[in-house]
Amino acid sequence: MEQKSFQTSKYGKLYLVPTPIGNLADITLRALSVLKEVDLIAAEDTRHSGILLQHFQIKKPLISLHEHNYAQRVPELIEKLKAGTTIAQISDAGMPSISDPGHELVLAAIKAGIDVISLPGPTAGMTALIASGLPAERFAFIGFLPKKSSEQQQLLSAWQNVDATLIFYESPYRIQKTLSAMQEQFSEQAQVVLARELTKKFESYFRGSLAQALDFVAENEPRGEFVILLHPVPQENTLSEASIKEAVQRRIDHGEKAIDAIKALAKASGLHRAQVYDIYHKEN
Repeated sequence: MEQKSFQTSKYGKLYLVPTPIGNLADITLRALSVLKEVDLIAAEDTRHSGILLQHFQIKKPLISLHEHNYAQRVPELIEKLKAGTTIAQISDAGMPSISDPGHELVLAAIKAGIDVISLPGPTAGMTALIASGLPAERFAFIGFLPKKSSEQQQLLSAWQNVDATLIFYESPYRIQKTLSAMQEQFSEQAQVVLARELTKKFESYFRGSLAQALDFVAENEPRGEFVILLHPVPQENTLSEASIKEAVQRRIDHGEKAIDAIKALAKASGLHRAQVYDIYHKEN
């Protein structure tokens, strides 16, 4: 990407403004100031954003910008910016472009030589990370997994041996399937935190192993939006014989055949299948 200079362009400015992920009091003073001063607000859902603006008594024109109208809307907004219009882009919650619309307009603005100004503010992934208790020195934001199972496994396998906390987003309708997909690639002893309804009245955290997280969502109806934080454990020599036998038995108790459970655990832990087989069938 060509870097021209740090000089301010002659066009209008594009502000990327984060909005609260739940609690409206989390909006920043600067975000309110920018929203009051811009000429136009591009919103993911104008009805949803209209409620937010009404709460803070902000009266500005709204225009929709989402995945279904990029082709038409982005060129339209770029022309407005070139004509001197100052625009704020917001998503339904959190930071634009982070698992939300925004990236296409940012790229087009940069290409056109328009100043893009990002405001700091709420984002669910970071909010969950610092309260999770998992290591926060190194982390990777993954967001939502692909819908196809094969693509999910390909993506997850790439992070299997990474010494970092992985951050995912998921809906309550897919949380169990997503955790099951993770079980195919990560050790059942990998540490997991499920953060739910962040900043809202029913905010809660579940902390435990991947196997325990699966049991938890199976026994408790998932409600609200989730952040999944997962820290893979080192693959070799981390599981005791007792924990290996327990993990295999848990899979069998959930309906898997013994040979399939052994095969799956071997793949997830990095151990040889024969090693897991011998440990499972070893008499105490």
